[in-house]
Amino acid sequence: MAPFHTTRRVEFGETDMAGIVHFSNFFRYMEAAECEFLRARGLSVKLDWEGQTIGFPRVSASCDYIAPARFEDVLDVAVSIERIGTKSVTYAFEFTRAGTLIARGKVTSCCVRAGPNHRMEGIAIPASYRARLEAA
Repeated sequence: MAPFHTTRRVEFGETDMAGIVHFSNFFRYMEAAECEFLRARGLSVKLDWEGQTIGFPRVSASCDYIAPARFEDVLDVAVSIERIGTKSVTYAFEFTRAGTLIARGKVTSCCVRAGPNHRMEGIAIPASYRARLEAA
């Protein structure tokens, strides 16, 4: 299955004193790329689905940095599904600039039903939602 691709231009405010993208911004880039990936499939990380409000809060996130990215670089972000479990999904991200590998990351999210008072309860990923993920 081919990865989903999106791009991201590095903004000045995302860089540190050395002019390099601050490491924490890669987590924002991964979240934005995940949302683009899901939106392209008619999905979201939070939505009403089959009569219930579900969401996918993050339970794990990591990123390995290979080369620096700088202000105005255009990064290609490849998103793929590494694993779909009963209640969770793990996405893999690869950041490149003009074919040069910049970073690799992973994010795992767990499916929850949002209840009263913002209470979350872990649930199995609904079959119809899972089917759209698997069709990716």
